[in-house]
Amino acid sequence: MATAYQEVESLLGVPAGDAGSPLALADRVEAGLSVDAVDRIARMLAPHDSAFKYRIVPKATLERRRKSRSRLTTEEGDRVARLGKVYEMAVSIYGDVDKAREFLARPHVMLESRAPLDVALATGPGADAVVNLLGRAAYGGGV
Repeated sequence: MATAYQEVESLLGVPAGDAGSPLALADRVEAGLSVDAVDRIARMLAPHDSAFKYRIVPKATLERRRKSRSRLTTEEGDRVARLGKVYEMAVSIYGDVDKAREFLARPHVMLESRAPLDVALATGPGADAVVNLLGRAAYGGGV
């Protein structure tokens, strides 16, 4: 059975991490994720919004990285990984990709009427707040 971090690694298209290491994904982010990870997570979160990936990494920066075949910075990779974590948790809880996307896109009163995806995209603590909200749903707290 794959761990949540291994699920995120798979979602982002990175080789499977060392199952014994809870820091495998963190190490991969620090080393630099592939630019393709941005495309993969954008397709999962917003399949009908071709510009969504530019909310993760600005267009000029993303295109420059593609041309030079460079990797994402640690900050950019962290943003991608946290979105992957939130997405995987939402899918796990809702059991349906469309329902998970709907939850992530709909403003939520417990997030001051902000959409969970916007909150998770903005900062790490914002992503933690969304994960906590999803945890409430998983354990009967309702969301």
